[in-house]
Amino acid sequence: MSHRRKTPSWFSRYWWIVLLSLIILVGACIVTIRRISVSSEQESAESIKAPVIEQLTDSEPAEQIMDTEQVAQEDKEQEVEPVSCIPAVIENVPEGEWQAERTFPDQAGYVDNTLAMNSMYSFIGYSGQGALYLEVGEAVESFDLFVNNHAIDTGAVTPGKYELDISDIALNGTNTIQVSNIVSSDPENAITVKIPYPTVIDGDPAMVGIDEEPLKLIDAIVSSDVENGFSSAQLAIVKDGRLVYQNSWGHLNSYNQDGSRIEDGIPVTNDTMYDLASNTKMYATAYAIQYLVDKGDISLDSKVTDFYGSEFADDTVEIIFDKYEGGYPGIDTIREWKSRITVKDLLMHQAGFPDSGHYHNDKFNAASQKLNLGVDNILYVKDANKQKTLKEGIFRTPLIYKPGTRNMYSDIDYMLLGLIIEEVTGEDLNTFLKKTFWDPMGLTRISYCPTDNGFDKNDCAATELNGNTRDGLVDFPGVRTYTLQGEVHDEACYYEMEGVSGHAGLFASATDLAKLASVMLTGGYGNNSFFTRNTRDLFIAPQAGSTPNYGIGWWREGDDKRVWYFGTQAPESTVGHQGWTGTLTMIDFENNIVLVFLTNAINTPVFEPVVIDNANQFCGRYYTTSTLGFVPQILYTGVGNTESPDKALKSLIQDMVSEKQKLVDKEAAGKGKNLNDDHPMMKALKAIKQVADTY
Repeated sequence: MSHRRKTPSWFSRYWWIVLLSLIILVGACIVTIRRISVSSEQESAESIKAPVIEQLTDSEPAEQIMDTEQVAQEDKEQEVEPVSCIPAVIENVPEGEWQAERTFPDQAGYVDNTLAMNSMYSFIGYSGQGALYLEVGEAVESFDLFVNNHAIDTGAVTPGKYELDISDIALNGTNTIQVSNIVSSDPENAITVKIPYPTVIDGDPAMVGIDEEPLKLIDAIVSSDVENGFSSAQLAIVKDGRLVYQNSWGHLNSYNQDGSRIEDGIPVTNDTMYDLASNTKMYATAYAIQYLVDKGDISLDSKVTDFYGSEFADDTVEIIFDKYEGGYPGIDTIREWKSRITVKDLLMHQAGFPDSGHYHNDKFNAASQKLNLGVDNILYVKDANKQKTLKEGIFRTPLIYKPGTRNMYSDIDYMLLGLIIEEVTGEDLNTFLKKTFWDPMGLTRISYCPTDNGFDKNDCAATELNGNTRDGLVDFPGVRTYTLQGEVHDEACYYEMEGVSGHAGLFASATDLAKLASVMLTGGYGNNSFFTRNTRDLFIAPQAGSTPNYGIGWWREGDDKRVWYFGTQAPESTVGHQGWTGTLTMIDFENNIVLVFLTNAINTPVFEPVVIDNANQFCGRYYTTSTLGFVPQILYTGVGNTESPDKALKSLIQDMVSEKQKLVDKEAAGKGKNLNDDHPMMKALKAIKQVADTY
């Protein structure tokens, strides 16, 4: 049986062609539908947009506006035009120690995956000032230079040395330089950039966003206090590298020795130098230690015995103080404690020393730490000088608590630190600080022992009227009895340390001190490097345990721990110090503010000098100006606020009157009678009322 193969139909043979055709047809339909939809949406959008364009232009057709927008977008995408500052050829780059010195390419000195980092470097600067120094290698053909994203014209730059003024493009805080796209046959050391530190230049409050109303109120308060019996004051404020405020009030010497007011005295000026008292601890001793630590010349962990041997502890005498935590530990334990004291312990007032040895005073109760004219001082040093004070005074002084277990403010700590600095540097403090800080910075109104260093006594504001006698209440061998002017007031500094000590003795104008304090914001000044910001941060950081209001020496705002000095608005990182003569310094890192307020509140009579307990009750202490902290408190109302502080200040001054009245009432209640008008507290009340009535 034969079989015939069945011939397949057309569809069964070409079915796949039909299917493919259908798919293509459906796809084409979908694309067409989408195009129609998009076209309709665009027409709808144009119909909505057209009236807006007509509204904005009034006369130009929409098509022309769209063309203009397109051109603007194209311009934006093009390379940014270089700014007007052009590197200027110089013969030599100034010598100095720089904020930074970087060589491009590969400024970090190595190559890794972070490629962009090697073409950029960031530094601290301020708006309105600054320069960069460039050294362009012989093999460099071209390169791109940017400062804060501003393109610098380098088209005419050939191998050589250049200065670039960046004052028009500098920012407050972090600035960034970028050196990239270098074409050079020797790329190893193509371009070196040297970056100076910012300095302090002239300015005014408006330039840095400070409202002037708070400054007017501060001026009114101090002026009214001076009119009503306060002595004198001086204020300088630096913000963002600009000296934006200077003022001075009162006379160099405000009272005769008999307590009568001097009506026609010599006015204080912005150049007048004030006795800084304990602010010396920061701007002499802490600055010197920070510098020496940064240079590796001293360690915070160095022991005092490393400098002076075992005699520092072994020579300690036995004094059983009235107060010992946990009971008297015994002389052997105290000597062992003393042998372990470090530089850091001294800086932080944790070394265990009492507040003072009173080595100059033959009548002092060392056990109770109180002035007592009937008790011989076991630590008295006759005819004292620095070395005798060290060996016959400090070496013999016992500790009142175990080092490192608490904070107790002590002048002995910083007297000893000053001596250690002199031991390490081989120079007295005045010589070392002048050579290291003051002269390089151009400071001319700062010195120890002013009248021994080219200044006249009338360059200085006076302090106590009758020497160190507290208007006759105090007496000891060699005590000064004349009005102190151009001589340090602090007894330990003058009688024990020859006028030059780590704890007191420095004189300065508010302006020069503000410039010196501004170094804490950056670590240097111009082409002078004093300490790195890492070293600075080590010294101002809050210390562990119970001392968040202390750095290593510096007073910190902390958690509202120093509001009576720095105000409630100061950031917690704010640091500074206070001085017994009536001086305040404040450094605010977050707002780039330095405030220096100097007074000579003790250039006034002692109020009721009839009992020894009144020895420090100077009339000047009763005035608002002597509280010091009212200045930053009021200033901050005009910093960083968009709303005017006028109404708030008018309300605040009324409360200041009320608070002063409460103090008057409390004083009157204590005396059992109303205060007479000559009482310094009544004069202070009158002064603040006058401000409130006229403000």
